[in-house]
Amino acid sequence: MKKIILIALGFFMACNPSKKTVAQEKTTAVTEKKGSEAYAPGITKEELKEHLYIYASDEFEGREPGQPGQKKAIAYLKEQYEAMGIAAAKSDGDYFQKVPLEFGTVPEGGITVNGEDFVIGEHVLAFSEGSGDYDGIIYVGYGIEADNYSDYEGLDVAGKLHLKKSGEPKNDNGTFVISGTQEASIWSNMSESIGKRSELAALKGAKGILYYDQQNYPRYKQFFDATKKSNRPRMRLASESANTPVFVLLDQTSALEIMPNIASSDTAKSFKISIGLNLVNSNNKVDSENVAAIIRGKTKPNEYLVISSHLDHIGVNSNGEINNGADDDGSGTVALLEIAEAFKEAEKRGDGPDRSIVFLHVTGEEKGLLGSKYYTDYEPIFPLSNTVANLNIDMIGRIDPKRDGDRNYVYLIGSDKLSTELHELSEAVNEKHMQIELDYTYNDENDPNRFYYRSDHYNFAKNNIPIIFYFNGTHEDYHRPGDTPDKINYDLLQNRAQLGFHTAWEVANREERLTVDKAVN
Repeated sequence: MKKIILIALGFFMACNPSKKTVAQEKTTAVTEKKGSEAYAPGITKEELKEHLYIYASDEFEGREPGQPGQKKAIAYLKEQYEAMGIAAAKSDGDYFQKVPLEFGTVPEGGITVNGEDFVIGEHVLAFSEGSGDYDGIIYVGYGIEADNYSDYEGLDVAGKLHLKKSGEPKNDNGTFVISGTQEASIWSNMSESIGKRSELAALKGAKGILYYDQQNYPRYKQFFDATKKSNRPRMRLASESANTPVFVLLDQTSALEIMPNIASSDTAKSFKISIGLNLVNSNNKVDSENVAAIIRGKTKPNEYLVISSHLDHIGVNSNGEINNGADDDGSGTVALLEIAEAFKEAEKRGDGPDRSIVFLHVTGEEKGLLGSKYYTDYEPIFPLSNTVANLNIDMIGRIDPKRDGDRNYVYLIGSDKLSTELHELSEAVNEKHMQIELDYTYNDENDPNRFYYRSDHYNFAKNNIPIIFYFNGTHEDYHRPGDTPDKINYDLLQNRAQLGFHTAWEVANREERLTVDKAVN
């Protein structure tokens, strides 16, 4: 790939105050148009291209969290917001939100049940360390809790080792207890069930969790084996390993050794059993950051719309080739910069948004949505209860080669999952302003790709914050060195960014905040 920034410039233009930024060079003609139509034309393919040829250049070395290229990326983003006159989101004026990450190998060791050893990777799996000897355990059935059902009712579970199983209870007529219908609840969702049970057990004060899940075990075994063989350890939130109980996934062999009737029994109980945990790993800290800026709302400054993209990519491969990540997610990153500039231009003319708009660039998406998880679960800069929506932009510069139809399309995911109003608003905005073909293929709950759970919007959605995920689909260069700026369709990138801006404008300026009529438990 052709290098855009000469190495002789050193630590690129962020360190050169005489170098004009894209934002500084931009001029926007005064227009007679009203509302978002007056400012959307300022989001141009030319400036998107100029940003992206810098942001996805070789000098940024694939933007892997903690690496020099990621530091160049965050410096570039900070410089752009400063040049636009958009303030840092944090009250101390720092654009950077430190995200404590660490590399964690899969643990060594295993567990012992009544004197029988189960080596990690053989009938038991774990991804964090934990140790201790127990002469008893508390079985909590499915280990779930909802408005109309609880496996924990009346139990003293704090400081104990919990045994639980997958699934959820049913009524005598075959319907599910929690939903009251033939439809299972979120507790049966393969992608969410483990996380929800872990969070609940942590809230209950569990010392550790032993979880029997025949359906998920093969998936996690494959991931465990790949992680163990890899020379690049798994990255995770450091605060996660420190603050959550040890979690051990059981297959049928180990589960039946602990409780022979676990499949048929739903009744919670405590029982005597000798169990020893000996799971040890070594972790190395990683220095990484989110970048967050804000335009304060005029009339509802304490309500927040978060527009997000991930700033990271997967770095340099074992052959020394740079994964530039122009589409993933350079395209979303530069779209967010242009959307921010359009809102700033509106503010300059006295036409700023009613609600505050947070421009959030998160780290560690490629490592497991880590930066957004840190923002939502550990250190939200603004209260989640006052966050009205999240519009997440991840890969909007290419065309899905598997797709038939108009090239002027975008995949929309999640707009109807939590708020009917958001979905209807999104459709109306597109019809009024852009007429892009909105493709809901990957919005299907049965989509095998599970894209709804694979980008940063999910950490907002799990907190009942309405979301839209804008996405162009994968292509032959996905997570490969070939994902370079010359392959971006800049006219489509412009259209999709403008759609995001128009939608954000409506969400930020509507009289009432969006209603959440499909909240998850």
